[in-house]
Amino acid sequence: MSGLPLPLRKLTEHFASLPGIGKKTAQRLAFYLLDMPEEQAKSFADSILEAKKAIHNCKVCQNFTDKEICDICASPDRTDKIICVVEDPKDVQAFERLQEYKGQYHVLHGLISPLDGVGPEHIKIKELLQRLQTTEVDEVIMATNPTIEGEATAMYISRLLKPLQIRVSRLAFGIPVGGELEYADNVTLNKALENRMTM
Repeated sequence: MSGLPLPLRKLTEHFASLPGIGKKTAQRLAFYLLDMPEEQAKSFADSILEAKKAIHNCKVCQNFTDKEICDICASPDRTDKIICVVEDPKDVQAFERLQEYKGQYHVLHGLISPLDGVGPEHIKIKELLQRLQTTEVDEVIMATNPTIEGEATAMYISRLLKPLQIRVSRLAFGIPVGGELEYADNVTLNKALENRMTM
């Protein structure tokens, strides 16, 4: 990036720091932004600052919202009896795209990862436990990713919930629909075998 003026280099570096953005894409975005009319660029910058100021965690489920309680928690069409525990707000959006799940969510904002210095106290587990003491819940669905950290977090929370006598379930993982067995890795194949269902 040598040869670029310092402000353009800084802008490119900011874009490159975003997840999934490489150096070439970052540079393209920076140049695109410079080609924008000033009013449009100002509107873009203002929307970033506005989102940073206005968005916070829902006091019930910890999902992002600009209100005290998010629209999902406030909806009379959702049941309080089932809570789906996810890693971050993007996971809520994935479930909402299905338009099938009618329960509530709880967003952890991370996973337990001792190697990265992230313990149970760094994510929203305490808030989940407080919520379960004030709400009558039949089932908690652990919907963390099937990674080492996701599995460890799901196991940790399920152990904490055992004394509360709430049913704890885990999302089934395995062969995707349309997938072929010969291309499945060992972990996926093993999970598919473990999660088999009676027909």
